[in-house]
Amino acid sequence: MQNVKSGWKNWQLLTEKGRQIWAFKPVSNNINDHLQNVDSVPDEELTRVVEDFQFDKSINPNSGDRVYRNAAINSKFQEFTGQIPQSKNLEAQKVTDALIKGMNYYSYLQCEDGHWPGDYGGPLFLLPGLLITSYISETPFPKVHREMMKRYIFNHQNNDAGWGMHIEGESTMFGTVMQYVSLRLLGVDKNQEQLSNARTWIKNNGGATGIPSWGKFYLAILNLYDWQGFNSLFPEMWLFPKWLPVHPWRYWCHSRMVYLPMAYCYAQRIKAPENELILSLREEIYNENFEAINWPKQRNAVCKKDCYTTPSPILKWMNFFTNHYEKFKCNWLRKKATDYILGYLNAEDEQTDYVNIGPVNKAINSICIWHAYGKDSEKFKKHVARWYDYLWVAEDGMKMSGYNGSQLWDTAFATRAMLESDLGKLFPSTIAKSYQFIDHSQIKSEHATHAEYFRHPMIGSWPFSTTENGWPVADCTAEGLSATLAIHHSCLVKSTIDEHRIKQAVDILLSYQNSDGGWATYELTRAPKWLEKLNPSEVFADIMIDYSWTECTAACVISLLEIQETDPVYKNSEIRKAISSGLNFILKQQKPDGSWYGGWAVCFTYATWFGVEALSKARGKGYHDDAVLSVSINKACAFLVAKQKADGGWGETFESCSKLVYTEAATSQVVNTAWALLTLMTADFGVKKVIESGIKVLLKRQSDIGDWPQENISGVFNYNCMITYANYRNIFPIWALNRYYRQIIQE
Repeated sequence: MQNVKSGWKNWQLLTEKGRQIWAFKPVSNNINDHLQNVDSVPDEELTRVVEDFQFDKSINPNSGDRVYRNAAINSKFQEFTGQIPQSKNLEAQKVTDALIKGMNYYSYLQCEDGHWPGDYGGPLFLLPGLLITSYISETPFPKVHREMMKRYIFNHQNNDAGWGMHIEGESTMFGTVMQYVSLRLLGVDKNQEQLSNARTWIKNNGGATGIPSWGKFYLAILNLYDWQGFNSLFPEMWLFPKWLPVHPWRYWCHSRMVYLPMAYCYAQRIKAPENELILSLREEIYNENFEAINWPKQRNAVCKKDCYTTPSPILKWMNFFTNHYEKFKCNWLRKKATDYILGYLNAEDEQTDYVNIGPVNKAINSICIWHAYGKDSEKFKKHVARWYDYLWVAEDGMKMSGYNGSQLWDTAFATRAMLESDLGKLFPSTIAKSYQFIDHSQIKSEHATHAEYFRHPMIGSWPFSTTENGWPVADCTAEGLSATLAIHHSCLVKSTIDEHRIKQAVDILLSYQNSDGGWATYELTRAPKWLEKLNPSEVFADIMIDYSWTECTAACVISLLEIQETDPVYKNSEIRKAISSGLNFILKQQKPDGSWYGGWAVCFTYATWFGVEALSKARGKGYHDDAVLSVSINKACAFLVAKQKADGGWGETFESCSKLVYTEAATSQVVNTAWALLTLMTADFGVKKVIESGIKVLLKRQSDIGDWPQENISGVFNYNCMITYANYRNIFPIWALNRYYRQIIQE
């Protein structure tokens, strides 16, 4: 076991039905008591505590989630005491022992409610939004939280004194200005050396006028940027007829739910009052005198280091129209639009129990509710309580997560990984607890306002995180269903997810399929692809509509294939048609080199695993021409074999996602290696040495206690922003070794 720094021991993760709250020296295990006595920490003690979160990102910018893991392991860990299957083959025994050790270790990270907590940080622009919300609403975080946030931001400063959009990224204006301003809001003196160096970076790269539009928005809220320098968000667009292809209800839900509160803030021109700090910051982040800046000319000014997408001519034309409209807008129509938006925001809050869909709209919704109802309103207080659901503590400090966690997603994957072979049955209490959480997490009722506010039906679905978050996702539903079926097949628990609920899950999966045969994320694709021409974000791609993805489609196809094996009668013809269409979509997405691009993890190894998993499972069952499936599978295997590294593993960097070209990591990565091995094994790849050498990498990297190292960042969204999945380093090596055990040893 690793040494635990004393400062880490002050933090405890409190959980309840998936909800996760980090508490400093909690007075009880009650999640609602997490803020009691927090501000009574003496300064000297606070300094010592925070010093224990010094972190050297030059070694690896990804934390190992050691605060949670060490607390969980050191408090209760025991070596596996059950009977381990024995083999006369020494190599086979090594695999068996490693699997038992890996599953035993991972089982101790599971919470009593059945889910696996984990670091879901990585993006650096999230925490600043929450700090700006805290500042403008005069609702400060406790001092210990603020100090931990400072430590996190400083820990991830790059060598050139800037910050990236995510922890592995090169410095950008967006990342650097947002972190700089955050540190100033947290009370750091402008003459502090790291801030002084960051200020030099900002000014050498053109100053904050070149911050991308999301940064311009946040600065405008702080009164550090003039609203005249922001392209109109045209709140009246929400009053358009619903049949128009540009109505925002057709946007991808994350974009819809971010630009919704942004439009409210824009309509109200919300901004912090001038004070000494604001006036000083205006001098610190610009190369020109703030009052002399020609703000309308800055609307489309973006630092070259931040440009990932280029505004289309259509967007420029629309901005020309809407910016001019602002000069002549109709006040009663603007009020009608903002009233509608506020009603929509209230609905989102109620539908998600104030968790909201994600961290960006969580922060901006809070600003809107504070503005509309006041700091002392019950609505705003409920928002503030949920801020803490997004905070995570690791050895690099306190960060804001990319969601309120990845609870259901990780639990479903972990369950399937453990039950890949009979060895998983050696951990019945672990499986029972995960089933309990999966059972609890299936959404069993509909929101009263779901149709009014454009929500996809949700009964029978599963979310990415928790039922409180309340946003169902297609592939999360598929993974939840697959995990449920695996547990039922294991006969380890008494089934509480009955046939009716399984059929509801199937029904909702079928309802998610797009006309192109694929599955998107939260909803059906609601608009044509040309709507992407209106993407106003310079730092993300493909954010305007909910696209069909290889991984989402494969997950849904696999789950439906499993249902066909379990219940071949229920909606047989409809399911078979859906599977065939899904397979066609997957085949069309395959690249000439045999790979698939991964939209939600790094990257080609990830999506190729999903693609081949679905195609292989469908072979020989009459859903598609087997010869076509085999050709596709063989191409994928050839692609992976060509990418195998000298040590037998595989490794990609995040640049595979942003550059759309397979980009080699300096060393093999256990997560990429596991995905590649899962692919080759499900494909029945014939050259065993290729698989054996990859298995050896997983065995060699495993620690004595059964963990694997946290290596490169493995998650991504919208092509250009990376995100951490701390549990992947355990889930997928376990899954790959378990499949190897089942295929090579058990059989």
